[in-house]
Amino acid sequence: MKIFRAALLATALSLPLAVGAVYAATPADALVIAQNIDDIVALDPAQAYEFSAGEINTNVYDRLVQYEAEDTSKLVGGIAESWEADDANKSITFTIRDAKFASGNPVRAEDVLYSFKRVVTLNLTPAFILTQLGWTVDNIDDMVTVDGNTVTVKWDGDFASAFVLNVLAARPASIVDEVLVSQHVEGEDWGNAWLNTNSAGSGPFVMTDYRPAELVRLTANENYFRGVPAMKQILIRHVAEAATQQLLLTSGDVDIAKNLTPDQISGLGDNVKVETYPQAAVHFLSFNQKTDSLTNPAIWEAARYLVDYDGMTETFLKGQMEKHQAFWPKGFPGSYDETPFTYDVEKAKQILADAGVETPINVTLDVINSTPFTDIAQSLQAGFAEAGINFEILPGTGAQVITKYRERTHQAMLLYWGPDFMDPHSNAKAFAYNSNNADDNYTATTTWRNAWAVPQEMNDEVNAALAEPDQAKRNELYVDLQKKVQAESPIVIMFQAALTIAMANNVEGYVNGATSDFVYYRLVTKN
Repeated sequence: MKIFRAALLATALSLPLAVGAVYAATPADALVIAQNIDDIVALDPAQAYEFSAGEINTNVYDRLVQYEAEDTSKLVGGIAESWEADDANKSITFTIRDAKFASGNPVRAEDVLYSFKRVVTLNLTPAFILTQLGWTVDNIDDMVTVDGNTVTVKWDGDFASAFVLNVLAARPASIVDEVLVSQHVEGEDWGNAWLNTNSAGSGPFVMTDYRPAELVRLTANENYFRGVPAMKQILIRHVAEAATQQLLLTSGDVDIAKNLTPDQISGLGDNVKVETYPQAAVHFLSFNQKTDSLTNPAIWEAARYLVDYDGMTETFLKGQMEKHQAFWPKGFPGSYDETPFTYDVEKAKQILADAGVETPINVTLDVINSTPFTDIAQSLQAGFAEAGINFEILPGTGAQVITKYRERTHQAMLLYWGPDFMDPHSNAKAFAYNSNNADDNYTATTTWRNAWAVPQEMNDEVNAALAEPDQAKRNELYVDLQKKVQAESPIVIMFQAALTIAMANNVEGYVNGATSDFVYYRLVTKN
């Protein structure tokens, strides 16, 4: 431990320690984090698609618009100081603020065009988030145009400008420094290789060191337009073992530990505090409508009263999930946070009896063979058996379970779903839309994968919400859609994931929103 501490603080941070300290407390202007970051494949915002990469991108890049660290429900200007939407002409004109990249280069409207063009041209994993606006390599110069310090963004499709703004707040819409990146282009890679180990943004921090599966170091951006962060350095140290993270935190060698188990959380000392943050992933049970015995809506309704929501979240899911029964996660505009269903076996039995459903019903339940999924499956098995619905649990690897789901060959499925970007349409399309239920019309939605032919009026409402220009009315439509999916669909949404993070008592201002793209370090102070 002493050797590790010395390497961590003296070598990695290159900052002096207080003489005579009993424990090597981290420096007052540096935040040291123990975290499993071996999921990182790429850090270029045109390619990055993993959780840890999203966290780093958010702290080193600005976008035209972005969600506010002080209030993650608010969309505010990033490098755009203002904008004007023209829904009739499907365009938004942004005025670029007077800001600088970390390099010292001015942020220009041309950097916006360059950033979007490189995402579309490289066409890597997250490119679809931008190309859904109708952007292609051939038309990008017409869809994104520059005039002085303004950028006009156009789109092709029946989208409200509110939807487009959420797309432009997503990770691949990060604005990179064209002048700097152009100096590091190799062949036709648009600087991709260089940006996977360096940063070229205008955000509050600069990535000054990245060693795969070892560490990421961020240094405060002295040019940041909102002021230099109090933390001069953020050191994210790769520590895969939760037990090691716990030891480092309790000994004062790190300020934050992000991957502790519930048992480790409960065993922390007085010098540590614990915060729980709702996450965007929703967990659900679904019934494949290609299985005749599962097509009666009474089974869907009864199922909602056979889930022991409180029993699970108060025991083995404590700190990992909270009860949530709608498809859009709590904490974002358009969410519906009411939880009308409780564990009520007698009510479920009555629903089945009134509908003339004959029991027992035997159903296979596919589940990923790891905790907490297997624990949830066993709880469901016990609860549903009380009403004569018998689950045979079929555990498999994540790849096996998801492949079966995509092929529509399951009967019942226990899975989770997270949005690709923070707009309600991302989940509404997944849970409330299916305009073509044919087997040969593969669609990456849970409605199609469960062979649920969504009623046409619900499909129409999803399209109407997507095109609605008034944000308040748009949110109302999404709330209504969530109520309808709650009332009558073969998809039983049960929980919203939660992330429990332990940190030293002197750490203040850490923000962890519903996705890794909403992790902010610029407000952190240490008292």
